[in-house]
Amino acid sequence: MTLEFHVPHDVATDAAPAPSTASDTRRSRTGVRGLLDRFAVRRAAARDRRLVAHLHELDDLQRLLTDARGVVERGWIQHSWFAYLDEHGRVRKAASAAAMDAQGRPLVAACLVGAVVSAAGGPQVVHSPQVQRALDLVWHALAADEGRSVLWCPAPDIRMARVRDLTSWNDGTDRTATEVASLLLTAERVAVHEAARVQARRTAVPTT
Repeated sequence: MTLEFHVPHDVATDAAPAPSTASDTRRSRTGVRGLLDRFAVRRAAARDRRLVAHLHELDDLQRLLTDARGVVERGWIQHSWFAYLDEHGRVRKAASAAAMDAQGRPLVAACLVGAVVSAAGGPQVVHSPQVQRALDLVWHALAADEGRSVLWCPAPDIRMARVRDLTSWNDGTDRTATEVASLLLTAERVAVHEAARVQARRTAVPTT
């Protein structure tokens, strides 16, 4: 008796890949979508870190302006950045070109710009980003509507022109120390308004 084995004709006998199914397509789309979602989360987190850093900066700038206001309230001058005591106890004045002469000397008085520089650490930090951005706030307080956004980091020639604006305003014939201190107080409020705008941007876009 002969036994015969029959191979069912519906069994695939080659190595050709099975055709893709709808579930395979869905998995592929899910993988791409997941990659895009992870990228979006990382981008949102980086954006939030930048906004938080800006909030910290604005808080520091507000404190600097408060300290500058204190400098003016203790002593204010015109037509020079600083009045200081030399090694013989005599009062000397230093304009912007000679500002380094006042470094490390007891400060007697300062103009508007000199007060900001002094509050930040003295003439050696006059070109630091902190001083420059603090002066951005002071100029905004002087020349722009208080509710408008601050234009940060203008071109160097514009920033120099703004410093001249602040100096000319400080040296005005009828200017008083009270007005200068009041302008610095307004600049502090500008920093507060800017911080509120930054915080609103943080809460408007979720980080996850």
